[in-house]
Amino acid sequence: MLDTASNRPALPAEIARRRTFAIISHPDAGKTTLTEKFLLFGGAIQMAGQVRAKGEARRTRSDFMQMEKDRGISVSASAMSFDFKNFRFNLVDTPGHSDFSEDTYRTLTAVDAAVMVIDGAKGVESQTQKLFEVCRLRDLPILTFCNKMDRESRDVFDIIDEIQENLAIDVTPASWPIGMGKEFMGCYDLLNDRLELMDRADRNRVAESIEIKGLSDPALKEHIPAHLLEKFLEEIEMARELLPELNHQAVLEGHMTPIWFGSAINSFGVKELMDGIGKYGPEPQPQSADPRQVMPEENKVAGFVFKVQANMDPKHRDRVAFVRLASGHFHRGMKLTHVRSKKPMAISNPVLFLASDRELAEEAWAGDIIGIPNHGQLRIGDTLTEGENLKVTGIPSFAPELLQNCRAGDPMKAKHLEKALMQFAEEGAAKVFKPAFGSGFIVGVVGQLQFEVLASRIELEYGLPVRFEPSQFTSARWVQGDKTAVDKFITANKQHISHDNDGDVVFLTRLQWDIDRVERDYPDVKLTATKEMMV
Repeated sequence: MLDTASNRPALPAEIARRRTFAIISHPDAGKTTLTEKFLLFGGAIQMAGQVRAKGEARRTRSDFMQMEKDRGISVSASAMSFDFKNFRFNLVDTPGHSDFSEDTYRTLTAVDAAVMVIDGAKGVESQTQKLFEVCRLRDLPILTFCNKMDRESRDVFDIIDEIQENLAIDVTPASWPIGMGKEFMGCYDLLNDRLELMDRADRNRVAESIEIKGLSDPALKEHIPAHLLEKFLEEIEMARELLPELNHQAVLEGHMTPIWFGSAINSFGVKELMDGIGKYGPEPQPQSADPRQVMPEENKVAGFVFKVQANMDPKHRDRVAFVRLASGHFHRGMKLTHVRSKKPMAISNPVLFLASDRELAEEAWAGDIIGIPNHGQLRIGDTLTEGENLKVTGIPSFAPELLQNCRAGDPMKAKHLEKALMQFAEEGAAKVFKPAFGSGFIVGVVGQLQFEVLASRIELEYGLPVRFEPSQFTSARWVQGDKTAVDKFITANKQHISHDNDGDVVFLTRLQWDIDRVERDYPDVKLTATKEMMV
């Protein structure tokens, strides 16, 4: 993480008990199921629903978009707060689908740690690797959960080796599985010397724990069949010789990850993972900002918007800005300065989320995530403070990899389409470019599935059928440089020029050759594939 100097004062107790983390995984590794079980153990819901469950009653609580419910995937990051033992968990569920990597990337700027979920049969998959690299850029501490141990899975040492090799991080076992697939009985909790046995009969029941006095305790024989016990003791001996011991500091610095084994669908191993997050996860961390770092223990409130979600409640055209509090103790009704516009905002109805349920937040502390309903004043990257001119840094916007023209089915509704597209652009769901020549809009996204999501949401939320058509352009770059050089460049390349929803100049290209030509002919102009949000 950021600089954690040892001479910093201890955090106030209310802030120190916060744990703000995201869950990252490849699609289908069981991330949404794990999220459900967290809520179940946190006492936040009574019954967990499978992602593909029967009927409305058992939809998963963290997926609220119609398309997520239909397809059983998570496509937008949602935030949830709940208590577990002495801790306050703020969990940000990231999109599992690889086409939504930008939303995920920004989400990871708002958390202090990540829980990586791996499928026991498949090991480290491509999307996990991509997300892990994002965590690496920010040195986020990572805790690993190896899921689906009740199905046929790979050898435990193979899984650990693969994580160490592919992700270049030390792995230390926090628990060790006993048997696998049909023979999977449970795990041995190495941190607390406890035997945890799985109850296959009731998926929503917490398994029983048996206190064991070390691995030589004869009580083990009473609970584990001889052939499994022999294999387990052999593996544990090898693990203790070959794998490093748990080092709390190395975990906090992002060099080591403890791994728990379990089966989220059977509620097994989840409680141990939650205990681990409380014990080994970081407290709220300092936040990078310009001109200075923001410390969580400061008295004055500061926070930043990392996500905007429009139409969470389709009956009301509402927009909610998700704000991560970086410092201070927030009270409902507080007046905060919106740094970009320099205007004060009274935050009179902030909300805390429990998936799609929300309640008014009377107060919140550094580390918490609150939602602020607004009518478009707040954008991704905005900073809110008690008057100080701070800008939180490190929230990027990426150049889209796919571009298509967007047209309304009814030409008379072009104005409505513009409004809908601008809404999605401010939400960060897509880039919208208005070409200098010609009519219509060019929409840019990171993955193909986003076009389907946009079309479905524009039709559902605005009653506008739209069609996406191939564009002659293949990529977009933001144009930077001094005004005279940029103006000269625009005049000479009018047919390639467009503006994004912030009004910034964008150069649309067909080939890499176009980019090379600009670099050669216009040395004073810089083309970039990312721009920092809120400039």
